[in-house]
Amino acid sequence: MSSISGFERIRRTTDAGDGALATGAIGALCLVAAFAAFMLNSTFTVLPVVGFVVVVGYGWVAHQAETARALTFLATVSTVLVLALITVFLVLEAIPAFALMGVEMFSLGTPVRLFGVTVLPGVETFWSTSQDVYALTPMIWGTLLTTFLAMLIAGPLGIAGALFISEIAPPAVREVVKPGIEILAGIPSIVYGFLGYVVINSYMMTNFALPSFGSLFVVGIVIGLMSLPTVVSVAEDAISSVPSPVKDGSLAMGATDWQTMKSITLPAAFSGVSAAVLLGVGRAAGETMAATVILGHTQALPEPLYDVFGNTETLTSLIAGQYGNATGPHMSALFAAGVVLFVSVLVLSIGSQLIEARMQHQFGGNR
Repeated sequence: MSSISGFERIRRTTDAGDGALATGAIGALCLVAAFAAFMLNSTFTVLPVVGFVVVVGYGWVAHQAETARALTFLATVSTVLVLALITVFLVLEAIPAFALMGVEMFSLGTPVRLFGVTVLPGVETFWSTSQDVYALTPMIWGTLLTTFLAMLIAGPLGIAGALFISEIAPPAVREVVKPGIEILAGIPSIVYGFLGYVVINSYMMTNFALPSFGSLFVVGIVIGLMSLPTVVSVAEDAISSVPSPVKDGSLAMGATDWQTMKSITLPAAFSGVSAAVLLGVGRAAGETMAATVILGHTQALPEPLYDVFGNTETLTSLIAGQYGNATGPHMSALFAAGVVLFVSVLVLSIGSQLIEARMQHQFGGNR
């Protein structure tokens, strides 16, 4: 009798496995069909999508464990695939602009010579749709400068705010301040941009007599304030995760609260704090609406280059301001700006990861 029961369990398990495999195969076919129909711009794309939803619903009822594993695997693969498709699409659309401009896309205006040889030719104008001239140098410089200014605000203030909330503030204050900061992170960027345009920009024009309405300095302040809640929230979570016995041991050895925070808490939470700053840098570099609202959209380098009160353009504001009426080489040049921004953020992310790994190696005692 027990042998019959054992064979019955094996049979049921095999049948369930076969059913889950068949369900997964049908769902995969529906996904492939939906992707193919979407790429062909077919109006029947919705049919395989509905089929996939039905298959998932049936699988969740009949084979829940297998369906859950398949969905998590699908989510992972989809993330990588979407990122790869975006990258390929950006590069393909930007190739005509790179072919048209060549190295002149990164020209400084005047030719750059090295040992009597011109290594970077100059251009008379940086950006002219009528002449098909699309040099991105002013926009790259504007993006770098506004990001740098923003992180001068969001980096130190964000870490200091995280330390205050986690280590210094009483529980009653912490319960009020942290939710308030998280709410600030959810305010739309257009609201920050409009407030910066109306309040800070007007103040700068009235009291500092700026030559133009809108400046990189104002954009840096606004983006820094926008990035601040993100840095504070993520860094505070990282600092709070440091085990209490580690900090108590430092205090027991006679260290002050500040010495403990500086020498124990921050190094122990360095990975999370660096991730918080990295998220802030990413938001600052990719911010669109605040820069679009505030800047005067001048495609020229400020004179001198370090003039933060100058008025130029960023890569994001260029794309947002001109994509509506762009065609041909003009549209390709905007995609090239997107590629440059994408590569810049990627390099920044990789560099930050290398710094984080180096710091963890040092703090771990392996030099």
